[in-house]
Amino acid sequence: MFTNNAMQIFNRSVEDYHRYDNVDHPEENPFTEGSLDYLLYKKNWVDAVQWHLEDIIRDPNIDPVEALKIKRRIDASNQVRTDMVEYIDSYLLDKYKDIKPLADAKINTETPAWAIDRLSILELKIYHMRQEVLRTDVEQSHRDACQKKLNTLLEQQKDLSTAIEELIEDIEAGRKYMKTYKQMKMYNDPSLNPVLYGNKQ
Repeated sequence: MFTNNAMQIFNRSVEDYHRYDNVDHPEENPFTEGSLDYLLYKKNWVDAVQWHLEDIIRDPNIDPVEALKIKRRIDASNQVRTDMVEYIDSYLLDKYKDIKPLADAKINTETPAWAIDRLSILELKIYHMRQEVLRTDVEQSHRDACQKKLNTLLEQQKDLSTAIEELIEDIEAGRKYMKTYKQMKMYNDPSLNPVLYGNKQ
């Protein structure tokens, strides 16, 4: 199934990242560039790096200058993350371009790639919650509480995977059709963000 493959790739990316656990370590994508597997791996790697940047910036003792650098890096990462989702949707749009939607076909609330985005983040949540369950420097009550959260995350993973599979089946059968919109983020665009264009001399 599509989601089984995606989750295996996400898990590989998460494991690869944590072999180094360094936000500056270069991505070592093992898949053929341009393939869907390549895009899925790259998407999760971006998510993994951003996850840890979000941890670093919350250090109460962080140097303010360094914090600003990381905040801007997170902003740039958010744009890359959005771009990766759109690349995956473009891949799927091309794959299903010859499918003729049924007369009563409906549009979904989100595209397959935005649902896959949530699945990628969920893989990171599961990994880190499992690490909390395995900790030996905390009380058993902490591990028990984290195990309950992990169980919920695993249930959510199962439900989300099922929903994605059903969406893809509906698209392939013409019961639903894909329609994508560029996200048009404004805060990084110097022509759309008033703070940026207002500072022009």
